[in-house]
Amino acid sequence: MTVTAEDLRAHVERFLAAHDPKTADRLEFLRARFDAGLAWVHFPEGLGGQGAPRALQPGVDAAFAEAGAPDNDPRRNVIGLGMAAPTILAFGTPEQKQRYLRPLWTGEEVWCQLFSEPGAGSDLAALATRAVRDGDDWIVTGQKVWTSGAHHAQWAILVTRTDPDVPKHQGMTYFLCDMTAPGVEVRPLRQITGEAEFNEVFLTEVRIPDSLRIGSVGEGWKVAQTTLMNERVAIGGSAVPREGGLIGLVAQTWRERPELRTPELRDRLVQHWVESEALRLAGSRLRQQLAAGAPGPEGSAMKVAFSELNQQLTGLEIELLGEEGLRYDDWTFRRSEVVDFTSREPGYRYLRAKGNSIEGGTSEVLRNIIAERVLGLPSEPRVDKDVAWKDLPR
Repeated sequence: MTVTAEDLRAHVERFLAAHDPKTADRLEFLRARFDAGLAWVHFPEGLGGQGAPRALQPGVDAAFAEAGAPDNDPRRNVIGLGMAAPTILAFGTPEQKQRYLRPLWTGEEVWCQLFSEPGAGSDLAALATRAVRDGDDWIVTGQKVWTSGAHHAQWAILVTRTDPDVPKHQGMTYFLCDMTAPGVEVRPLRQITGEAEFNEVFLTEVRIPDSLRIGSVGEGWKVAQTTLMNERVAIGGSAVPREGGLIGLVAQTWRERPELRTPELRDRLVQHWVESEALRLAGSRLRQQLAAGAPGPEGSAMKVAFSELNQQLTGLEIELLGEEGLRYDDWTFRRSEVVDFTSREPGYRYLRAKGNSIEGGTSEVLRNIIAERVLGLPSEPRVDKDVAWKDLPR
């Protein structure tokens, strides 16, 4: 039986009648919403959903927001919600899905991503973090970098090298890693903004039970692709209203501060407004495609466009405001909990946007994906695809 929008609307009304968001405990409310199948409506029953079409999710979220219901603070757990959850759903065992999805969605357990390495650059498949089998466990040693939110994460999605004797894409295995386990060390990486939302993570003989493996041994690249495709959609394809996000902030300044206007800045603002609207509509189309299946390589195009537009808009905002735009409230070192563009100063937004074209896949790598997997262009010559990882120069 297909679940309809009317079915979900009635379900939400019954849920809110039984759980008054004005008086309910926040965590208990979120747990009850998950158990009612109103968390991810497209997930299976018993795992926060009802097997409904993915396109019905925005209507459910809007109904809860209109009722003043508490949310699960998605900015703080974007990696868990946008990357770990769909990967666990696609490749996890029944026991793993039951154990991890509920506390992930409620925000009781925050997740981070242990993928990038200082010696692998933009080539994830060149990673060197080793996982060696030891009975029912794996012993993991290596270093990861650019790990957002590792300082407040309880769990991580982790890709390792389990077989150095085969080509690099074939010898990887994917795990869930307890960030409180012995041997896990998180060190802050201070950014140009003064914050340290990123980290480097050292893994020294960390013991991970085989029960925390996601997918088969040696299939880590396949599993990681699901994570990465969802990551790019989470970054570049999120739903925003017209004039939502940075374009709304710049347009508001333009309307309220006529003394700042020049013809050249007007032309650039109009151009970026059109680009923002095109990106918003393309994101809506992408989410409609997602309703029919898993994310595809098209998400890479969204992420590239999002990154470039953010950088152009923050630059325009600084030029519009002049010296005023360079103000920034706090350069002191601090450990941030969330990345917040819209409520911070223009100076912060300008600096933070520089990372958009690196995080979630560099624009150079994503353009290769677009060329090869969307446009069908010939691949660049590669001499390392059939060479054992141990024989590759590093």
